[in-house]
Amino acid sequence: MKKSVRLYISGIVQGIFFRSYIKENAEKLNIKGFVRNLEDGRVEVFIEGNPEEIRKMIEICRKGPKHSEIKNVEEKEERFQDFKSFKVLHI
Repeated sequence: MKKSVRLYISGIVQGIFFRSYIKENAEKLNIKGFVRNLEDGRVEVFIEGNPEEIRKMIEICRKGPKHSEIKNVEEKEERFQDFKSFKVLHI
């Protein structure tokens, strides 16, 4: 059973290749969805996949890349939308 989760990540998460880091790890885990910067300084991540890969991806998001400083990760279950790839979206 596939699962979908939306994350809102706050802290030092913009301007440090955070989105590239998320995309690279999502592709390694065969996760679909998207990542984008929000105007309020947070990063939004929408991920879909098998529950085990989703769990791993959430842990990756909680850790972040080398220069990030994660202060908070809001997590909520979403309706499965059957994304076909993982994309970096731009506002």
